[in-house]
Amino acid sequence: MTVTLDGVTKTVAGETHLYGMSLSLVPNGLNVLLGPTTAGKTSILRLLAGLDRPTAGRVLVEGADRTTAGVRDRDVAMVYQQFINYPAFSVYDNIAAPLRRARLPGPEIDRRVRDTAALLHIDHLLDRLPGQLSGGQQQRTALARALVKRARLLLLDEPLVNLDYKLREELRTELRHIFQTGGATVVYATTEPQEALLLGGQAIVVDAGRVLQIGEMVDVYRNPASVRVGEVFSDPPINLIAGRIAGGEVQFGGEMRAGRPVHFAGLADGAYRFGVRAHHVDLAPAGPGAVSLSGTVELSEISGAETFVHVRHNGLNLVSHEEGVHSFRLGEPVTVYVDPDRLYAFDAADRLAASPHGPAGAAPVLAKTAGAGPA
Repeated sequence: MTVTLDGVTKTVAGETHLYGMSLSLVPNGLNVLLGPTTAGKTSILRLLAGLDRPTAGRVLVEGADRTTAGVRDRDVAMVYQQFINYPAFSVYDNIAAPLRRARLPGPEIDRRVRDTAALLHIDHLLDRLPGQLSGGQQQRTALARALVKRARLLLLDEPLVNLDYKLREELRTELRHIFQTGGATVVYATTEPQEALLLGGQAIVVDAGRVLQIGEMVDVYRNPASVRVGEVFSDPPINLIAGRIAGGEVQFGGEMRAGRPVHFAGLADGAYRFGVRAHHVDLAPAGPGAVSLSGTVELSEISGAETFVHVRHNGLNLVSHEEGVHSFRLGEPVTVYVDPDRLYAFDAADRLAASPHGPAGAAPVLAKTAGAGPA
C-alpha cells in the first residue's frame, strides 16, 4: 500500500502540531517515526488512521485522496502506548473482536485467532481474562487484535514503552520478524534511537511538528543532516563542541588541537560546530591520533551494564558512554579522549558539512517542509 502525506498541516485550538508536512511511506515495509515527546508522531499516526483530519493538505492512499475518509473506511489497524483490551472478554474473544465485526465465517475467525496467538506466544492463554495476564501478555493480546485484521496499514504508537526491559527486547525481536513477513505498510513511532536502529527500515526523524530527515535507518544515523537530527538520533544527545578549521589543523574545546582528518579535506577554513557521539568520547586513549581534555565529573549514571559519565571543562560539557559499571565521585578529575576521525562538522547554519562515514553529499537529503523555515 502506498501512503503519502501531501503538505499536511494540523492546527488544534490555534496551536500548530504539524507544519506543511510531506512524506511518503515505504510501501509494504517498515517506517519508523523517531522523535522526542511532542514531536508530532501521534498526530501523524492519527491522520494516517483517519481518526483526525488535517487542517490543510491531503492524505493519499494508492494515489487517491482519502483525506476525509474515516477510520472505518480505511484498511488500518493501530496499537497504542496504553494497551487496551476488553476486560470482560477472554483473550480469544479480544483477538476475534475485529473479525466478528467484519462478519468473517466462524472457521476463518478461529484459524486466524489461533495462528496469530501462536505467533505472539499467547496461544496457551486464550481462555484467560485480561485481568489474569501480566503486562507483557496484555500487550501481546492488544498486538494480536491489531495483527489479526491483516490490515494493509499497521500503525504502532510506542507500543512497548510501558513494558520492562526484558519484555521489550523479546517483543521487539518478534515484531521485526512479523513486520518483515506480514506484507503490511507499517509505521512505528518511538522516542528511542536504539529502538529505531534495532528495528531498521526507513527512518523519518521528526521534531516540533516538522520532518527533519528521511532515509534508510543506518544512513540517517551515520549522516545526520543537521545538528538537531544528530541530537534526536543519539542517546544521550550528540556532544557538540565549538571550534575552527585553520590550515592543516582542527581546533576545538579551547586548547585542543589535532591534525585535519581526511574527511575534513574539502572543508573551507573557518568556524564549525563539531559533533561526537558519547560512545566515541573515551576515558582511556582510543588511538594514536586521539586528543585529550582534562575535566571533572559532574554526574555519573549507571544504566544496566553501561555508565554515562558527564565531564565538564571550562564551560564545555561532554558525555562519555562507557561499557560496564564504573564508579566516579562528583568532582573527580578525569581525562577524556576524542579521536578526530570520529568528528562530524556542522556549518554556521547547523547543516552537516562533513561526516566520518563519508562525504556530506552521501547523506540523505533533508525532507522539504513547506512553510516551516529552517528545520
